[in-house]
Amino acid sequence: MLKVGVIGVGHLGQHHVRIFKGIKNCELVGIHDKNEVRAKEISERYGVKAYPTYEELLDEIEAIDIAVTTIHHYRLAKIALEKGKHLFIEKPITSELAQAEELVKIANEKGLKIQVGHIERFNPTVLAVADEIKSPMFIESNRLAPFSVRGSDVSVVLDLMIHDIDLILSFVDSNIKDIKASGVCLLTPSIDIANARLEFENGAIANVTASRVSMKRERKIRFFQKDAYLSLDFQEKKVSILKKAEDFKKILPSVLLGVNSIKPEELVDLREISIEDGEKDALTLELESFVDAISQNKKPKVDGESGTRALRVAFSIMDKMKVVKIEE
Repeated sequence: MLKVGVIGVGHLGQHHVRIFKGIKNCELVGIHDKNEVRAKEISERYGVKAYPTYEELLDEIEAIDIAVTTIHHYRLAKIALEKGKHLFIEKPITSELAQAEELVKIANEKGLKIQVGHIERFNPTVLAVADEIKSPMFIESNRLAPFSVRGSDVSVVLDLMIHDIDLILSFVDSNIKDIKASGVCLLTPSIDIANARLEFENGAIANVTASRVSMKRERKIRFFQKDAYLSLDFQEKKVSILKKAEDFKKILPSVLLGVNSIKPEELVDLREISIEDGEKDALTLELESFVDAISQNKKPKVDGESGTRALRVAFSIMDKMKVVKIEE
């Protein structure tokens, strides 16, 4: 039975507490939050002990879940790793690249697991077609949201775009050759709207857009590859897969010559998938995966190296970015 603790029980952390309470082979030993009133509230709601200090909680557990503001990730994670604790840490892994690299080094030296909370890897919409995404050559993602104070302490690249960066890196087996990017500071001192074009050495291209000042909420990613076009709508929980019709090669010549009156849509096969609400949500799958990685001594699906790579690309995007500031 893996003994787990959670630090940070705010908007996101409270859901980690709720889910850990229901995971088999896992005992949620306790929580800690610097806000004592909030810690007491969550403690009573879920029947879990609230520890007065982080160190006292660490002494009683084998693995810690860090769900606090990004700027505190490094300090808390380093303390945990040095005490020999496995680590689940929300994305981005840290606020500085060197910090992430140091955490990975410590974990490797001590034989500890790090899993980074890139939750879209566990999104049922992604899992439904992951095996069908093969060598995509063009990817387009849009992640738009109305403004929220939560997460606005960092650039939208680290807050929202990094989700799609990690997904893209997981499907494109190639190094990045070039990056072009631009961004706008609209409501905060950080970048609120960003677009990046990632060019990979194998010829693949990804066009990535993120905004936290949109009028509507949208989360879509599209993959174009040799044999198919796949469109994933995270908001609507739907997937569309477009492939050539079985007799495409027989039909196309006569269509081009005008001999056959077949409609263009008959040249393709369209399959649509709707994700049922009854299925496990991404956060549950993610935290179960973390527990399994430790219990079965296997590599986490999104390990420290993966989290660091996504962070490295995010910082490269920001370094390349032409920033426009909207003056008052």
